[in-house]
Amino acid sequence: MDRRSFSRRLLAGGAVAATGAASLSVASAPPASSAEPPPPTAPAGGQVRHLKLYAEKLADGQLGYGFEKGKASIPGPLIELTEGDTLHIEFENTTDVAASLHVHGVDYDIASDGTRMNRSHVEPGATRTYTWRTHTPGKRADGTWRPGSAGYWHYHDHVVGTDHGTGGIRKGLYGPVVVRRKGDILPDKQFTIVFNDMTINNKTGAATPNFAATVGDRVEIIMITHGEYYHTFHIHGHRWADNRTGLLTGPDDPSRVVDNKITGPADSFGFQIIAGEHVGAGAWMYHCHVQSHSDMGMAGLLLVSKPDGTIPGYEPHHPGTPADGDHTGH
Repeated sequence: MDRRSFSRRLLAGGAVAATGAASLSVASAPPASSAEPPPPTAPAGGQVRHLKLYAEKLADGQLGYGFEKGKASIPGPLIELTEGDTLHIEFENTTDVAASLHVHGVDYDIASDGTRMNRSHVEPGATRTYTWRTHTPGKRADGTWRPGSAGYWHYHDHVVGTDHGTGGIRKGLYGPVVVRRKGDILPDKQFTIVFNDMTINNKTGAATPNFAATVGDRVEIIMITHGEYYHTFHIHGHRWADNRTGLLTGPDDPSRVVDNKITGPADSFGFQIIAGEHVGAGAWMYHCHVQSHSDMGMAGLLLVSKPDGTIPGYEPHHPGTPADGDHTGH
């Protein structure tokens, strides 16, 4: 998803706030050509939003979620919120089996749980509204602090196949959720990568997805794991801070800096990197670092091009290179 060319669906009607740079005196002001504006940041929360989501059967027998009929995908579309927002999702099940919508990381009543146990699933052809709420950090009456909702989360089916949605998840009924805190830096591009059993985004081997960016792009990667196995997520040439955003807050931030992170079923995390920072353009591999897993095809490419569009040393048809085509967004 290229944030510069695609208006965020959930922030429609609310402008993305950008922090203004402090004014400089004429004597100290740098040349206009060297000034770089600060990145845009997340606006204040507190909005009530509405969204339509469909569950659909895909042509290959898999299942997917989509914002429009006939446009379901695996993973499903990214849903973004800011702490304090409330989201009402009108969910229509167009498949021939009961399905649901269950979310991690946000607040909801039992009627929005998305399970058979409390009859919050949706029969074929039916519609149900699920409501998700978010909150900021705050102090409890006992003096302890409750965490806010900000983080990298996900949603998935909890009904298809079993009461735990095993069949739905295996067929592709899952998608990313990002909850931001007011002032969080917004990316230029976002890529969702799901390790689902031994597939990436329900694709295997030579069909593994690649993702495209240009040197200097602020890239956000949303990583989700489903299925039966533990994996590790590793990306070549780039590092991030192992904290909520992946960004350091300053030179003394104690967050561990990593380029490899273990991840298990239903784990999700995310981070931002500057594409090619200190390493330049190239075909940078991402993969599971469990050796047998990567050998079986759990690998893809972050294709970072120069401003002229070239990628040094990249041979798209080299034997063993994932070749599902290049994706500009999740």
